[in-house]
Amino acid sequence: MESVKFGQADGAHIGKSVLIKGELSGSEDLYVDGEVEGRIELGAHNLAIGPNGRVHANVQARDVTIHGKVQGNIIAGERVELKSSASVVGDIVTGRIIVEEGAFFKGSIDIQRESASRAAEPRPAATAAAATPAQASLISK
Repeated sequence: MESVKFGQADGAHIGKSVLIKGELSGSEDLYVDGEVEGRIELGAHNLAIGPNGRVHANVQARDVTIHGKVQGNIIAGERVELKSSASVVGDIVTGRIIVEEGAFFKGSIDIQRESASRAAEPRPAATAAAATPAQASLISK
């Protein structure tokens, strides 16, 4: 399944001049080209952050595509895609990840073989430390 596409009529759209502070949740796809501070929870829906998007929030969605800037942790049930213009500072938990050349990422990546519901559950520290061979730390410039 595809992420929200720019200009797509389906789903919600947050424009460049909009600032949202607090918890943002929904049961449809979301395109953010403005600023969000707080938390974004979309469950089984997609999130796209446009080139002007600035997100200072923890994010939970099925698919996350980033063109703009994100500061916060991301949990994606299916995949995360960092486009060449993306800047992400935070940890990522997902089933698949795509990082284009030129994207900036600082944090850790935890590839989960289970579904999003299992990925979102906190793990005890001893289990997390023992289960990190698939975890990688990347710093791209």
